[in-house]
Amino acid sequence: MANTASTHTASSSANKRIISLDQFRGYTIAGMFLVNYMGFFVVCPVVLKHHNTYCSYADTIMPHFLFAVGFAFRLTFGRRVRTEGSFSAYMRVVRRLLGLVLVSLIIYRVSPIAKTWTELQSIGIWGAIAGPLKRTWFQTLMHIAVTSLWIVPVIRARASVRIAYMIFSAAAHLVLSYYFYFTWVNSPPNGIDGGPLGFLTWTIPAIIGTLACDWVVEAKDLPRVKPILFWSIVLMLLGWIISCGTRFYDVPLAEQANPVFQKQKLATHPVVPDKAQFKAKQGNPITAYLAEPPFVKPPGQEQRKWNYWMMSQRAGTLSYLFFAAGLSLFVYLLFHLACDRRGWELSLFRTLGTNALVAYILHDLVMEAVKPFATKDSPAWYAWGSFVLFFWITWLIVRHLEKNEIHLKL
Repeated sequence: MANTASTHTASSSANKRIISLDQFRGYTIAGMFLVNYMGFFVVCPVVLKHHNTYCSYADTIMPHFLFAVGFAFRLTFGRRVRTEGSFSAYMRVVRRLLGLVLVSLIIYRVSPIAKTWTELQSIGIWGAIAGPLKRTWFQTLMHIAVTSLWIVPVIRARASVRIAYMIFSAAAHLVLSYYFYFTWVNSPPNGIDGGPLGFLTWTIPAIIGTLACDWVVEAKDLPRVKPILFWSIVLMLLGWIISCGTRFYDVPLAEQANPVFQKQKLATHPVVPDKAQFKAKQGNPITAYLAEPPFVKPPGQEQRKWNYWMMSQRAGTLSYLFFAAGLSLFVYLLFHLACDRRGWELSLFRTLGTNALVAYILHDLVMEAVKPFATKDSPAWYAWGSFVLFFWITWLIVRHLEKNEIHLKL
């Protein structure tokens, strides 16, 4: 999303876009409209809401953004190095990403920190910014900017280096979560989308996006579908296998009735189970070690404590990001087959996908204009009707900008 510049295939003319990437990005924007708007209503289907304990459809949207960012970043940066030189290209991209950080600080507005000057002085600088740093500022655009900055050192490196960097980032997130981070990001005020260290695991879909760029753009002919399909399945399966660690946090039946224990949300040892938890699993059938599939709701906190191995967008866990990266690769493959090979294109996705940053900024403003006329307990017909109105207004403005060839780029 941070990079909406034109994208090219190796054999294409200088002004031709990769239609599949635009369509994939447009689909992602449309999905964001859906989950961000409908999640407000009681009648919203469960799969369209964020739950923090498993991967729902709503949780697939942001990884798609990071995947598309990685794809476009790899493509456009390599071209810029060839035309401008390495130093100029690196300075330019850093300035642009810092600009996106500034835009994020402006868009994600903070509630008043204090009511009086005396109170503000007593809070101090860190007291004033600690809350916004943990929650308010670190949302989608900020994560895109920081993750992109994090992968700048390897964006032009060969695939093995990028994969090693991805694994290193994932390992760093695991270690930091063990020492403090998982508990901290899940404590009030709760973090959003992985919190300020979320970039370590958002690196996973971003790097997979760069690899997809290699497969699609650098192929001498059309890229082979089977290897891409194979790796998308491997990544999704890996994410689910990692999530099976959540079963070590099943609460024994005898303890589920304890009212004090029921109120406890987070596991005492959320990253590495203690000996008692390992021992409790001994002798159980293999099914006792298998986590629920993605999109299937797990037991509540009275039956299973929150832990690092569950698929959680709030905590940016490894299981979630590996699965979501594989799903992003699979969904992009479908768009590649439909668009690049079959010539299919949906004008709605083109409009949203070629001006993604504008669409993102506008959708929040339009929601603020429409939602005051709805209530959380609105009936289904009214909720969905207001969503159609919100979607139409947002699309109408973005389409007008498209007709006038106005695109917002950073």
